[in-house]
Amino acid sequence: MTQRLHDLDARALREWPLPQVAADADKEERGRVLVAGGSREIAGAVQLAAIAALRAGAGKLVIATARSVAQHMSQVVPEARVIALAETGAGSFDAKSVEAIGSTFDGVAAVLVGPGMMDARGSVAFTRALLERCRGIPVVLDASAMDVVSDLGRFGQPVLMTPHAGEMAHLLGIGKEDVVRDAQRIACDAAAQWNAVVALKGSTTWIATPQGECWRHEGESPGLATSGSGDVLAGLMLGFAARGVPLQQACAWGVVMHALAGQWLARELGPLGFLARELPGAVPALMKKAGAPVRRSRVPKAG
Repeated sequence: MTQRLHDLDARALREWPLPQVAADADKEERGRVLVAGGSREIAGAVQLAAIAALRAGAGKLVIATARSVAQHMSQVVPEARVIALAETGAGSFDAKSVEAIGSTFDGVAAVLVGPGMMDARGSVAFTRALLERCRGIPVVLDASAMDVVSDLGRFGQPVLMTPHAGEMAHLLGIGKEDVVRDAQRIACDAAAQWNAVVALKGSTTWIATPQGECWRHEGESPGLATSGSGDVLAGLMLGFAARGVPLQQACAWGVVMHALAGQWLARELGPLGFLARELPGAVPALMKKAGAPVRRSRVPKAG
């Protein structure tokens, strides 16, 4: 398949604007998102992703997380409706836990599953059951939820995968060094193989679609290599997807806004030591600076 390569930066986003939000739009029109994940030991991952989704412009938030931390989550993210999921002994969710989410799937604009989930085997069963309820709904898969691709092989619905090099190596059964050495080809081949948009994260991030489109983002920012940063990035992608754009566009906006937020914090605080929780707060102003949104979005032309 011929690959069409685009460079991705803030300038490219101005040529790929988000849909306009009407002055009288309510929160449902801006998109309802569902974040599913978390565990007793990694409760904060869901919090980071959820807040990032709201900072990206999503209008309404539902969190489905471990019963042991659900009450605390409703306090630290008061903007969210929180659904408690039964936990397995290994710390994941049983596939039947999806039923607790119930009618929440109706009207959801985009779903994120994976941040903070434990026990890969249990996560696959839960994720597969959730995907069955999300037919036609854009889904962002992060962390251990991505292991479902080994079970399914190929997706039949809109899915965005978000692996870093180590996770990609695990999913493909190859060495991490092989992924790093040939990242563009690996990302493009995986996107075609899995029928998914793939964001292969790193100092250079590659975004690939099954149709052969590929974007390269070079945004070295060592401060972003910090605990929770990937959860924020996944949440940003979710929030942009909820605004009705294709997954590759939501992914591109998430990658650039995440990088710009890191650069802003590096200037304000120093290149290292800022926290993942500080990233989402910079995003609204950065979106405004990226340019006034217009009603229709489009894929930028190659070249």
